[in-house]
Amino acid sequence: MKREPLTRMRIRSEQDVFTVRQLGREVARAVGLESQDQTRLATALSEVGRLLVAAGHETDVAFTTTTIGVPTLLVEMAHPVSGDGDRLRLELTQVSRLVDTLEVGDGETGTVVRMSRRLPPSSPALTPGRMDEIRDRLSGHVPGTPLDELTVQNQQLIAALDEVRAQRDDLARLNAELEETNRGVMALYHQLSDELEETNRGVVALYAELDEKSVQLRAASEAKSRFLANVSHELRAPVTAIIGLGRLLTDEASDKLTEEQSRQVELIRASASDLLSLVNDLLDLAKAEAGRIEPEWSDVDLKAVFGQLRGTLRPLATRPEVEFIVDEPAVPRLRSDEVLLAQILRNLLTNAIKFTAEGSVRLSVAAVGDDVEFTVADTGTGIPPDLHERIFEEFYQVPGSQALSGKGTGLGLPYARRLVGILGGALRVSSAPGEGSTFVVSLPVSP
Repeated sequence: MKREPLTRMRIRSEQDVFTVRQLGREVARAVGLESQDQTRLATALSEVGRLLVAAGHETDVAFTTTTIGVPTLLVEMAHPVSGDGDRLRLELTQVSRLVDTLEVGDGETGTVVRMSRRLPPSSPALTPGRMDEIRDRLSGHVPGTPLDELTVQNQQLIAALDEVRAQRDDLARLNAELEETNRGVMALYHQLSDELEETNRGVVALYAELDEKSVQLRAASEAKSRFLANVSHELRAPVTAIIGLGRLLTDEASDKLTEEQSRQVELIRASASDLLSLVNDLLDLAKAEAGRIEPEWSDVDLKAVFGQLRGTLRPLATRPEVEFIVDEPAVPRLRSDEVLLAQILRNLLTNAIKFTAEGSVRLSVAAVGDDVEFTVADTGTGIPPDLHERIFEEFYQVPGSQALSGKGTGLGLPYARRLVGILGGALRVSSAPGEGSTFVVSLPVSP
């Protein structure tokens, strides 16, 4: 905060200009400014004082300090004649470079020139006791003669010249070193240019090869998608016919079969059902890869979706050792595609039920920032960390894992991840052997 002035004086003549210069340097030294800053402040004071004396004005000078933020030395030079503000601002342009701030105020009560210089962090604290010591020391200050001040200025000029000379010598040495370095850099540059040119030729050839392989890969991917779609579609009819014929053979209205025949027909029906499930999964995956699935956005009632999943999947969780839990949704509604969302959650829950021998399978949902996260957690066998990405590959199954109910095709998780991507979200997994698995589907609230 601003305190009582350290000292004051009045400039009436050119003699006083030398005095204010000496006093400014003494104040700057007392508050802890460095030598060069002392000289800069003294020079600024003498230049402002010279201009005011040349204009025939008596000027009051006050030195104060402030501790708001960074401790700062403030100098205020005021004279009672107004109207000099614009002239002083123009003539003090160069002086403003010697201090941190320089302001000229021109009002009805006169013109005031204010300047400031921040104290270095290493300067002693401006405590009330120290301020009193500085005031006592400055009150006993005896100004020297103009000759004394001229001698001090000459000494400062000689010191500045010595510093400039030393900097010039350092600059010459650095220039010589830089010239030597430049020669080495140029030699290295030419060498690297030759090597880079050779490398670029190799890269261009590699890019051409990669482009060719990319075209081939794209064509192979499109051919695979068409093949899966066509084959899956063509297989559906005969497989469905097999299931229907098996149902007719076991119908009560048909001729009664022997026990062995009934068992074999049931095996045929079960195999055909598994094959139909695989065909449906292949067809769905082919549609997703071909970009033929377009989401139909609507406001989805998550309570209804969770209720449907609870009803359709509970018959699959037939083992008493496994508790199937579908929590009440903490988020009531979400803008998404209800069919695709239900398919994603159904695939994850079915997969969890298949590979959980005891414990629980739980579905929950919560809002996390701007997203909604669906969590499917189970207490199954778990998945090694190095296989977390591989389980999203088509037809891949974790070595040693065996479905406890139904048969896995290795297509459920890849299809679920593709559907999540279509909805603008992400699917991640955290799992470890013996600790179960947790799949998290993160979808934006407003896609």
